[in-house]
Amino acid sequence: MSPSKNPRPEPSSSAPKQGSARRAAGQPPATGGGSKAPAGGSNADSSRPQIRPKAEGWQQPMDAEGRPKLQFAQPKVKQPPKHLADMTLDERVTKAKELGISGFRAKQLSVHYFRHYTADPDQMTDLPAETREQLVEEFLPPLLTEVRRLKTDDGATIKFLWRLFDGALVESVLMRYRSRITLCISSQCGCGMNCPFCATGQNGLTRNMSSAEIVDQIVQANRAIAAGELDAPNAAEIAEEQDHAALGEETDFADSEASAAAGKGASSSGVGPQRVSNIVFMGMGEPLANYKRVMNAVRRMVDPAPEGLGMSARGITISTVGLVPAIRKLADENLPITFALSLHAPDDELRDELIPVNSRWKADEAIDAAYHYYETTGRRVSIEYALIKDMNDHLWRAELLAEKLNARGRGWVHVNPIPLNPTPGSIWTSSEPEVMRAFVNRLESLGVPTTLRDTRGKEIDGACGQLAAAED
Repeated sequence: MSPSKNPRPEPSSSAPKQGSARRAAGQPPATGGGSKAPAGGSNADSSRPQIRPKAEGWQQPMDAEGRPKLQFAQPKVKQPPKHLADMTLDERVTKAKELGISGFRAKQLSVHYFRHYTADPDQMTDLPAETREQLVEEFLPPLLTEVRRLKTDDGATIKFLWRLFDGALVESVLMRYRSRITLCISSQCGCGMNCPFCATGQNGLTRNMSSAEIVDQIVQANRAIAAGELDAPNAAEIAEEQDHAALGEETDFADSEASAAAGKGASSSGVGPQRVSNIVFMGMGEPLANYKRVMNAVRRMVDPAPEGLGMSARGITISTVGLVPAIRKLADENLPITFALSLHAPDDELRDELIPVNSRWKADEAIDAAYHYYETTGRRVSIEYALIKDMNDHLWRAELLAEKLNARGRGWVHVNPIPLNPTPGSIWTSSEPEVMRAFVNRLESLGVPTTLRDTRGKEIDGACGQLAAAED
């Protein structure tokens, strides 16, 4: 499927020339190069300094060639016990029969977990008392133990710290918006992408999370919601929400199907859904580096109960720093999920330092893969862009970003700038408000749909880039 009305140019013409020497010095491209600025454009902020990325407060791991180290494969570690959510319904039925228990009981157990969000045998009164404990022990081994939860935004945001079976720590963040509930989930313990502005990346990669560990974050969040532990946003937060895109939502092209799905389970009082309606893989880890387990988890999310949670695929966003082969593989999954590319710089000179995986797949390759996702699925792509003061927020970079996106067509992409969230030990900070407005306005003036994104949970280190899973 190729919904774009604009023919795609050949790669040689879709990737503009970059004026490498001038950009490396933090200067806009020379006039007449491949990135000509519109009238009254790039010189407006040319006097601002160009800060280069530099790890602060921690020692950035380097490889033998002196480049930031990348870790794609997990270490050889013990894996979590197999859980009901790791299996298809047929596999659960088969296992039950192997245990000498009717396969129907596996279906009942699945309903308890995926629909009632419980793993407590005392609540499963429809199961025979003599096999209830055995079923729970075999199918529902404990995966996530809550260590701590922190609330902010008047109770409309909760950050959970979980301890896994082997002592590893991960975090997830639950956020109630006006008409939906979003959960930001983790897919790895730590992260091997080594981005210097991200607290998770400073920890390195411990291991991949299992499919069930990923799914259990949602089930436990739904349990908290059902217990009334997530408050509605106040009037001020709703007003701010009208000005900014929420996490995982692109307001300019939000699907009506996703909006309808978000309303499932809404109460008669009109307070919005009473379970998680939107998932964003923007917590700890690089989701596409844990591809098989992440996709298995996504299928558990969208499969109807008792197979899974019965969520809308359109409410699920997978974000990546740019693992190009995996992006192309994701496009062939035949799932209408939202894809987000964490770009953060349109030029390779800066992105090589800011996003170390750019040494493997360059910015244009990542953008090409994102465009391929759109061509294949018909789903518009999000470009995530953390605005860092005097580093990547110059207007000429907005112009270059617009040039690269528009060269591949119109209507296929939406840019989500977000103010950089501070991390421990770093002096980097978010762009000034007037600079952010100018950056957004420049993109919009060049025909690129752009929405400044909301930053929930910053006060409890629960916003994008802040998750570090520390007990103290």
